[in-house]
Amino acid sequence: QVQLVESGGGSVQAGGSLRLSCAASGRTSSRYTMGWFRQAPGKEREFVAAISRSGDTTWYTDSVKGRFTISRDNPKNTVYLQMNSLRPDDTSLYYCVADRAPVPGTWDYWGQGTQVTVSS
Repeated sequence: QVQLVESGGGSVQAGGSLRLSCAASGRTSSRYTMGWFRQAPGKEREFVAAISRSGDTTWYTDSVKGRFTISRDNPKNTVYLQMNSLRPDDTSLYYCVADRAPVPGTWDYWGQGTQVTVSS
């Protein structure tokens, strides 16, 4: 089992940047595919990005391609989400997730979330 704790959220103006971090404890995070989801008020939770165990494969939802970058530091058991060119519609609660499978789909573990607010 792995525990996930997000940090780095906050308030920023449109066009700004934030970097989210997710610290994993328990079993070594390199055993898991890692990712980020987000949920805005009144909307369904949506997939944002994911990264393979080794970090050599990444996946993104179309709306963040070219603006967000997911990365991981396995020795530090940490996953990052660099968010650039932020827009008001990026405002959401962002969750760090982990999947035991090499190709993500189940998302077995979830963090508590960190709030990102983008003002126009």
